[in-house]
Amino acid sequence: MDKKISSFPPVLPNVPKVLILGSIPGGVSLEKRQYYGNPRNHFWAILYELFDQEPLDDYKDKLDFVKKHGIALWDSIGICYREGSLDANILEEEPNDIAGLLKEQATIKLIACNGGKSHQTLRNNFPVANLGVEVVKMPSTSPIPGKYTKSFEEKVAIWRKILTVIS
Repeated sequence: MDKKISSFPPVLPNVPKVLILGSIPGGVSLEKRQYYGNPRNHFWAILYELFDQEPLDDYKDKLDFVKKHGIALWDSIGICYREGSLDANILEEEPNDIAGLLKEQATIKLIACNGGKSHQTLRNNFPVANLGVEVVKMPSTSPIPGKYTKSFEEKVAIWRKILTVIS
Protein backbone atom coordinates (compact mmCIF):
# COMPACT_ATOMS: atom_id res chain seq x y z
CA MET A 1 0.00 0.00 0.00
CA ASP A 2 1.16 3.53 -0.70
CA LYS A 3 2.10 5.77 2.20
CA LYS A 4 -0.58 7.94 3.85
CA ILE A 5 0.57 11.55 4.02
CA SER A 6 -0.87 14.80 5.34
CA SER A 7 -0.37 18.40 4.36
CA PHE A 8 0.90 21.08 6.72
CA PRO A 9 -1.25 23.68 8.49
CA PRO A 10 -1.75 26.86 6.47
CA VAL A 11 0.74 29.71 6.71
CA LEU A 12 -1.35 32.84 7.29
CA PRO A 13 -0.25 36.46 7.41
CA ASN A 14 -2.31 38.98 9.38
CA VAL A 15 -3.99 40.24 6.20
CA PRO A 16 -3.67 37.61 3.47
CA LYS A 17 -4.35 38.76 -0.08
CA VAL A 18 -3.15 35.75 -2.07
CA LEU A 19 -3.50 32.07 -1.22
CA ILE A 20 -0.93 29.91 -2.98
CA LEU A 21 -2.18 26.33 -3.07
CA GLY A 22 0.14 23.45 -3.74
CA SER A 23 -1.19 19.92 -4.18
CA ILE A 24 0.50 18.25 -1.18
CA PRO A 25 4.16 18.41 -0.06
CA GLY A 26 6.68 16.18 -1.80
CA GLY A 27 8.97 13.77 0.01
CA VAL A 28 11.79 16.22 0.76
CA SER A 29 9.33 18.85 2.03
CA LEU A 30 7.64 16.28 4.27
CA GLU A 31 11.00 15.20 5.70
CA LYS A 32 12.00 18.81 6.38
CA ARG A 33 8.47 19.81 7.49
CA GLN A 34 8.72 22.82 5.18
CA TYR A 35 6.61 24.17 2.37
CA TYR A 36 8.64 23.83 -0.84
CA GLY A 37 11.54 22.31 1.07
CA ASN A 38 13.16 20.66 -1.95
CA PRO A 39 16.05 22.98 -2.90
CA ARG A 40 15.47 22.14 -6.58
CA ASN A 41 11.88 23.45 -6.45
CA HIS A 42 11.61 26.87 -8.10
CA PHE A 43 8.97 28.21 -5.67
CA TRP A 44 11.15 30.34 -3.42
CA ALA A 45 13.38 31.50 -6.29
CA ILE A 46 10.32 32.68 -8.24
CA LEU A 47 9.00 34.65 -5.26
CA TYR A 48 12.42 36.20 -4.61
CA GLU A 49 12.55 37.27 -8.26
CA LEU A 50 9.05 38.77 -8.12
CA PHE A 51 9.86 40.84 -5.03
CA ASP A 52 13.52 41.58 -5.87
CA GLN A 53 14.53 39.78 -2.67
CA GLU A 54 17.91 38.21 -1.96
CA PRO A 55 17.47 34.46 -1.31
CA LEU A 56 16.85 33.51 2.31
CA ASP A 57 18.19 30.31 3.86
CA ASP A 58 16.31 30.11 7.14
CA TYR A 59 12.80 28.65 6.84
CA LYS A 60 11.34 31.02 9.44
CA ASP A 61 12.75 33.94 7.42
CA LYS A 62 11.10 32.53 4.29
CA LEU A 63 7.74 32.33 6.07
CA ASP A 64 8.14 35.87 7.41
CA PHE A 65 8.91 37.00 3.85
CA VAL A 66 5.69 35.56 2.37
CA LYS A 67 3.62 36.83 5.30
CA LYS A 68 5.08 40.33 4.90
CA HIS A 69 3.78 40.31 1.33
CA GLY A 70 0.27 39.11 2.24
CA ILE A 71 0.81 35.61 0.86
CA ALA A 72 -0.80 32.58 2.52
CA LEU A 73 0.40 29.04 1.79
CA TRP A 74 -1.58 25.82 1.93
CA ASP A 75 -2.38 22.73 -0.10
CA SER A 76 -5.52 21.67 -1.92
CA ILE A 77 -5.09 18.11 -0.60
CA GLY A 78 -5.21 17.49 3.15
CA ILE A 79 -4.65 13.74 3.23
CA CYS A 80 -3.86 11.15 0.58
CA TYR A 81 -1.87 8.05 -0.19
CA ARG A 82 1.21 8.46 -2.36
CA GLU A 83 4.31 6.50 -3.16
CA GLY A 84 7.20 8.87 -3.87
CA SER A 85 6.61 12.53 -4.65
CA LEU A 86 4.79 12.53 -7.97
CA ASP A 87 1.28 14.02 -8.07
CA ALA A 88 0.40 11.29 -10.58
CA ASN A 89 0.80 8.74 -7.74
CA ILE A 90 -1.78 10.40 -5.45
CA LEU A 91 -4.67 8.14 -4.43
CA GLU A 92 -7.74 8.61 -2.22
CA GLU A 93 -7.21 12.32 -1.79
CA GLU A 94 -9.21 14.27 0.75
CA PRO A 95 -9.25 18.03 0.21
CA ASN A 96 -8.41 20.67 2.75
CA ASP A 97 -11.31 22.97 3.66
CA ILE A 98 -10.45 25.75 1.24
CA ALA A 99 -13.97 27.25 1.36
CA GLY A 100 -13.79 27.39 5.16
CA LEU A 101 -10.42 29.10 5.06
CA LEU A 102 -11.74 31.71 2.62
CA LYS A 103 -14.66 32.45 4.96
CA GLU A 104 -12.24 32.96 7.88
CA GLN A 105 -9.77 34.95 5.77
CA ALA A 106 -12.07 37.27 3.80
CA THR A 107 -9.16 39.47 2.65
CA ILE A 108 -7.94 36.78 0.21
CA LYS A 109 -8.68 37.97 -3.33
CA LEU A 110 -6.75 35.45 -5.42
CA ILE A 111 -6.00 31.74 -5.26
CA ALA A 112 -2.89 30.83 -7.23
CA CYS A 113 -2.83 27.07 -7.77
CA ASN A 114 0.74 25.83 -8.04
CA GLY A 115 0.36 23.36 -10.89
CA GLY A 116 -2.34 21.26 -12.47
CA LYS A 117 -3.04 18.82 -9.63
CA SER A 118 -3.67 21.62 -7.14
CA HIS A 119 -6.03 23.33 -9.59
CA GLN A 120 -7.82 20.09 -10.49
CA THR A 121 -8.35 19.15 -6.84
CA LEU A 122 -9.71 22.60 -6.01
CA ARG A 123 -12.11 22.55 -8.98
CA ASN A 124 -13.25 18.98 -8.30
CA ASN A 125 -14.13 19.73 -4.67
CA PHE A 126 -15.29 23.35 -4.61
CA PRO A 127 -17.41 25.16 -7.18
CA VAL A 128 -14.90 27.86 -8.09
CA ALA A 129 -17.67 30.32 -9.00
CA ASN A 130 -18.94 30.09 -5.41
CA LEU A 131 -15.58 30.76 -3.76
CA GLY A 132 -15.82 34.52 -4.29
CA VAL A 133 -12.19 34.92 -5.34
CA GLU A 134 -10.28 34.73 -8.59
CA VAL A 135 -8.63 31.35 -9.17
CA VAL A 136 -5.67 30.97 -11.51
CA LYS A 137 -3.66 27.92 -12.49
CA MET A 138 0.04 28.69 -12.37
CA PRO A 139 2.83 26.63 -13.89
CA SER A 140 4.16 24.15 -11.35
CA THR A 141 7.29 25.17 -9.50
CA SER A 142 8.21 21.48 -9.16
CA PRO A 143 11.67 20.41 -10.30
CA ILE A 144 10.15 17.36 -12.03
CA PRO A 145 9.81 17.98 -15.77
CA GLY A 146 6.28 17.58 -17.09
CA LYS A 147 4.33 17.79 -20.28
CA TYR A 148 4.01 21.58 -20.04
CA THR A 149 7.35 22.45 -18.46
CA LYS A 150 8.32 26.10 -18.82
CA SER A 151 11.65 27.84 -18.34
CA PHE A 152 12.32 29.68 -15.09
CA GLU A 153 11.83 33.03 -16.86
CA GLU A 154 8.50 31.90 -18.33
CA LYS A 155 7.33 30.76 -14.89
CA VAL A 156 8.30 34.09 -13.31
CA ALA A 157 6.39 36.00 -16.02
CA ILE A 158 3.20 34.01 -15.36
CA TRP A 159 3.57 34.07 -11.57
CA ARG A 160 3.71 37.89 -11.79
CA LYS A 161 -0.09 37.69 -11.73
CA ILE A 162 -0.02 37.50 -7.92
CA LEU A 163 1.44 41.01 -7.79
CA THR A 164 -1.81 42.47 -9.17
CA VAL A 165 -3.60 41.89 -5.84
CA ILE A 166 -0.64 42.48 -3.54
CA SER A 167 0.54 45.86 -4.84
